[in-house]
Amino acid sequence: MTVAQRQVAEVYRALGRAGMNAGSSGNVSVRVSKGMVITPSGCSADTIKDDDGVRMALDGKARGKRPPSSEWFMHAAIYQAYANAQAIVHTHSDACTALACLNEPLPAFHYLIVQFGGDNVHCAPYVTFGTPALADVAVAALADRTACLLANHGMIVYAGSADVALSRAITLESLARQYLLARAAGTVRLLTGVEMQAARERFKTYGAAAPRAK
Repeated sequence: MTVAQRQVAEVYRALGRAGMNAGSSGNVSVRVSKGMVITPSGCSADTIKDDDGVRMALDGKARGKRPPSSEWFMHAAIYQAYANAQAIVHTHSDACTALACLNEPLPAFHYLIVQFGGDNVHCAPYVTFGTPALADVAVAALADRTACLLANHGMIVYAGSADVALSRAITLESLARQYLLARAAGTVRLLTGVEMQAARERFKTYGAAAPRAK
């Protein structure tokens, strides 16, 4: 068992505990030297073991006793396109999938949207799951972003570590749920470009220690 295999299993189980996936839906991967480790096909949060992650090259050559997730094309394409992607989480979580089934982006209704790199979260057009075509539209929708929705499918996020990818996935699901609730209650007021830029600037120092009084 490698560190990457354990991380993949831990994040996948955490997604299950958070209600982000049902059954064998969704998948997780971590970049490693010369490739990635990804959840195996058909696993669930209840059955995945720490050493089940499949080691594979980004061209699809896999090593291990189990086949990789059918979405390995999408993970490999994102790693190839974005050097800062070190871990990827793909889920069929309820709110993100519901919004994706409307084929709509998640707009600037809340300042936390800026954490994903832009003023909205794009929605990639629908194509068949587990295909190179899905990988292509996901990579395009992630331009200048670290997350996107996948029409009539779900969502995908990447980050510089497995823990941050998990956190971003949970945040995106929470935001999608809040947006759908707000829209059901009335007309949602969207933040302006100026307001989103102010939030972006604020995040540059968010969490930094406050200056000490002299």
